[in-house]
This record gives sequence, structure tokens and C-alpha cells, in this order.
Amino acid sequence: MTGCAVSRPPLKTVEKVDLKRYMGPWYVIACIPTFIETEAYNGVESYRLDPDGTIDTVFTFNNGGFDGAPKRYNPRGFVVDKVNNSTWGMQFLWPFRSEFLITYLNKDYSQTIVGRNKRDYVWIMARKPQIPEADYQRLTAELAAQGYDLSKLRKVPQHWPDSARVRAR
Repeated sequence: MTGCAVSRPPLKTVEKVDLKRYMGPWYVIACIPTFIETEAYNGVESYRLDPDGTIDTVFTFNNGGFDGAPKRYNPRGFVVDKVNNSTWGMQFLWPFRSEFLITYLNKDYSQTIVGRNKRDYVWIMARKPQIPEADYQRLTAELAAQGYDLSKLRKVPQHWPDSARVRAR
């Protein structure tokens, strides 16, 4: 039976993350969703670096449609790799921490990919609610190269009137 198991190399994280630049809101462009976000609209994940070095995280979305019930989750992030700052643990429920790997980050900190070695979940996020199609294709090609099953990828619908866009907290 062990011959059926698929062994993949660990994901390579980015060389260096400037935590202060990474903080703030990120729109979820696409993801292989967890059970809580299978019907998320207007998904936004926001980070704030706290004085103790942990990361206050707020994940908000509307469930089932743009007018759906608002949802809010507030996990705590922990930087595991203090040299590169690209490997985190994300704690939704004490004492369990989920792996949070920053595997892609462009130079101007406007697009990122966060994944897990299991390749069960992944998030493409950006500072704006939409990205050019060429960027989306490039990022999904990156996911395929990392070993993700793109058939599980879900584009997260985003619609924000200019006055309603998320502001950094």
C-alpha cells in the first residue's frame, strides 16, 4: 500500500520577507479552500505585527454571495523562521498551529502565494481585488510547478466599489 503514497519535496519559501511591508490587507484572488471558505466572496486576510512578534490576523468574507452573511476569523500568526520570515504557524485553535508558507512574493509586495507542504490548501493573494489575467496565469503556473492540483483551485469573487475597499487597520 505504501507504493500508492505520493511523496513531494517540501515547498521552497521566499528568501526574505520584510514583515512590516507584508502587513496589511490582502485580497484572496484564488485558493484551494478550507471548509470555512468554500463559498467565500470578497475574501480579505489582514495582518498586523504585534509588539510581541506575533501576527494578529483577521480573515473576513461574505458567505455564499456578495450580500451573504459576513464572516470573521481571527487566528494568530507566529513567525517560525526568524531569518527569512517566510515560514509561519497559524493558530485558529489552541494548541494547534497550521503551516503557513510564503512561497511567492513579488518585489513590490503586491502579490503573494501562501501554501502548505501537503498541497491541500493554497492562497493567491494581492493588494488589489483583481489582478491582470497574465499575472493570474503566471501564478497558477507557479502552483502547478509546486505540485498543486489546479482543478481544486477556486477563484474568489471580488467586487468592491472604490469607496468600500479595505483599508489597512
